[in-house]
Amino acid sequence: MLKEAVVRGVFPFIIMTAISLIMKYQKMDAFQVRSTFIVGIIVTVVASASVIYDIENWSLFKQSIVHFLIMLITVFPCLIVSGWFELNTPIDYLKVLLIFMLVGIILWVIAYFIFGKLLSK
Repeated sequence: MLKEAVVRGVFPFIIMTAISLIMKYQKMDAFQVRSTFIVGIIVTVVASASVIYDIENWSLFKQSIVHFLIMLITVFPCLIVSGWFELNTPIDYLKVLLIFMLVGIILWVIAYFIFGKLLSK
């Protein structure tokens, strides 16, 4: 399973890192370069973590909780260091956490209906 996670994550990482390096070489805005690289990290983590849903002897609940925890310790810190949010007070960090969780719930529900309901028919 680890091998499959690496395979799923390595291509987005290589592609987004290459795009970031090209942007840096072209002397594009440093914020855009960093943002592109951070998006690459997020896509890599999400793609790699998708192997969790291939574990057939785990319930969907367990798969979802483990996936959430992986996202919480990887994607959430990326959001914090990205510079995309104003982070001056503890409330600002809480707002980012709430945005992270809301987007996660929305994406989970969409994926559930697409992969769990529509494609299974």
